[in-house]
Amino acid sequence: MKKLLLFIYYLCFAVFSLHAQPILRIDKSVQQHKFTLNEIEYLEDNTNRLTFSDIKKLRSGFQKNQTYYPRNNNHEYTYWFRVNVRFTESMSINNSIIELFDQTTDEVKAYLPEAGGNYTESISGANHDFSSRLYHHKNFEFLIKDSQKGDYTYYFKVKSHNVVNVIIVYRTMDYFVHYALNEYLTFGLFYGMILIFCFHNLLMFFAVKKKQYLYYVFYILSIGLYEMSADGIAFQYLWPGYPMFNHYGNGIALYLASIFALIFSKELLQVKQRAPRFYWLINYVIAVRTAYFLYCLFFNKSLFAYKFVDIIPLSIAFITGVYIYKNGFKSARFFVLAYSILFLGFTVKALSALGYTYFLPAPVSYYSLSLCFVVEMILLSFAIGDQVRILRKEKDDAREQTIYQMELNNSLKDSINRELEQQVNVRTRELVEKSDEVQDQKEIIERQNRILLIVNQQLEQQAGEISRMNVLLEKDNVQLKTNIEKVTESRALSTELNFEEFSAKYPDQETCFRFLSALKWKDGFTCTRCENSTYCAGRLPHSRRCTKCSYEESALHNTIFQNNRIPINKAFYLTYLIYSTNGTISSHQLSEKLNIRQSTCWAYAIRIRKVMQDKRRSRKKSHEQGWSTLVM
Repeated sequence: MKKLLLFIYYLCFAVFSLHAQPILRIDKSVQQHKFTLNEIEYLEDNTNRLTFSDIKKLRSGFQKNQTYYPRNNNHEYTYWFRVNVRFTESMSINNSIIELFDQTTDEVKAYLPEAGGNYTESISGANHDFSSRLYHHKNFEFLIKDSQKGDYTYYFKVKSHNVVNVIIVYRTMDYFVHYALNEYLTFGLFYGMILIFCFHNLLMFFAVKKKQYLYYVFYILSIGLYEMSADGIAFQYLWPGYPMFNHYGNGIALYLASIFALIFSKELLQVKQRAPRFYWLINYVIAVRTAYFLYCLFFNKSLFAYKFVDIIPLSIAFITGVYIYKNGFKSARFFVLAYSILFLGFTVKALSALGYTYFLPAPVSYYSLSLCFVVEMILLSFAIGDQVRILRKEKDDAREQTIYQMELNNSLKDSINRELEQQVNVRTRELVEKSDEVQDQKEIIERQNRILLIVNQQLEQQAGEISRMNVLLEKDNVQLKTNIEKVTESRALSTELNFEEFSAKYPDQETCFRFLSALKWKDGFTCTRCENSTYCAGRLPHSRRCTKCSYEESALHNTIFQNNRIPINKAFYLTYLIYSTNGTISSHQLSEKLNIRQSTCWAYAIRIRKVMQDKRRSRKKSHEQGWSTLVM
C-alpha cells in the first residue's frame, strides 16, 4: 500500500512537472536565448485595470503560449507576460539584458526582480520619447541588475493599439553590442543602397527626361521610409522627440509605396497603350487606396495596422506586368520577376509574424521583406535598363533602316536626275525653237502696236472734239430746260390748263404753301404786330414766327385763301380758271371741273371777281400778269 501511494505521488509530480512552465537555465556560456512556445505565459486583462500587485497575488490565470511567439490578439486589452529564469551560477552585475522586439509596440512595462524579492519597474515603447530609453537602440532593452544564482520570474505588461509579436530575448551585454553593431551595419548598407539607387535614377531622370525614373525614386524612398518606420530607425533618427508620428509612419509610407508603385508600373509598362483596361483599373485602385488612406489619417488611425490591404495594389501591378509580358512586351520580364520576389518576401514576413518560420535563421525570417526589397530594387533597375537597352536597339535598327533607305533614295535620286537631265535637254531645244517663233510673233505684234498707237491718237483727237461738242450740247440743254420751265410757268399763270396739267405744277399742299410763302414774303418778312423783321419757322407748314413777340403768321394770312375750306391746290386751280376766263366761267362749270359743291364754287367766284375788279387798275400800272396777282 505504501509503495502504491509513492507511485501515485511520483506520477502526479511528473504530470505536474510536464505541464508546468519550463524554467530557462542560464550560465555564463549562454549569450542569447529567445523565449518561445510554452517558455512564455500570458494573461489577458480585459478590464485594463490589473496592477502588478494584483498580478503577483494571482495563483492562476496565466496561460501557456501555444504559438511560436505570443501576440496581443485583442489590441483593446492589456496583456501580461512572464518568463522564468534560473541562473545556475552567479553572473556579473549589469552584464545582461532582456530585449523585446516589434518596435511598433505602444508601451512595454518590465518588472525585473531583485535580491530580496523586490521588483523594479522599467518603461519603454513607441509612445515614449526615444531619449527615455535605457540604450539608444531601436529595440526595447531592460537591464538585468541582479543575476545571482537562483530562480527569477520576469513580468512584462504590453499595451498597443495594433497587434504585435511579443518577442522576448535574453542577451549578454557583449553579445548585445556585437549584435547591435552588425545590425546597424546591415541597416547602413541597406539604406545606403536605397540612396545610391535614388541618386542614380535621379541622374538618369535629368539625363533622359523619362518620368519613370522619377517615379522609381519616389517608390524606393517610400520603401525606405516604411522599413525605417517598421524597424524603429525612423523613430531613432527622424522624429525621436515626437512619438505620435509612430502611429502614422508605417501607414503613410505604405500608402506612398503603393501609389508610386502603381504609377511607376503604368509608366514603365506603358499600360495606357498596351493594356487600357488595366490602366483604368490601376487608376481606380489609386483612387480607392487614397480614400482609404485619408479615412485612416483623419478618422481612424488604428486601421493603419491592416497592412495586408497593400497586397491589392501590388497584386494589380504584378498581374498587369504578367499580362503585358505575355502580350509580347519583353521589357516586362524583370518587372514580373521583381514583383515575384517581393511577393515571396511578403509571404515569408507573414509566416514569420505567425511564428511559422522558426526553421529559418532568425535574420532571414525577420529581415526577409528587406532582403526582397533589395532584390526587387535591383531587378527593377534591370527592368528600366532593359527597357532602355531595347529602346536603344530599336533606335539603332531604325537608324540602320534610315541609312539603308537614304542610300536607296540617293540611288533613286541619281537615276531620276539623269532622266530629268535628258528631259531638260529635250525641253531646252523645244524652248529654243519656240523662242524663235515667239520672236517672230513679237515683231509682228510690235508692228501692229505701232499701227494701233496711230489709230489711238486719232481716236483721242476725235474724243476731244466729241467732248467739246458735249459741253456745247449740255449748255444748250440747260438753256432749253430753263426756257421750258419759263414757258410752263407762263402757261400756268396765263393760259388755260386742265386740272391734270395744273396739278403737275402744284401737285400737293406742300408745293402750294411754298409758293404762297415765297410770293407773300418776296420782299422780306415784317411782323404785322410789332413790325420786327427777324423770324423763325413756325408750327404750321411754311409759317413764320416773330422772334420778338412770338406771333406766328401762316402763309395763308392776308391772302385770298385765308379761311380756305377746300384743298389748297383746288383753290389754286379755281382762282386760275376764273382768272383765265376773265371771270366768265360759271359756278356750275367750276363745280364739274373741281368736283366741289356749286354753292362753294359760287362763293369763291364772287370773292375772286371782286378782287379782280379791285386790282384791275393796279395790275395795268405794274404790268404784272397771271393769276398770282390776285393772291395778295
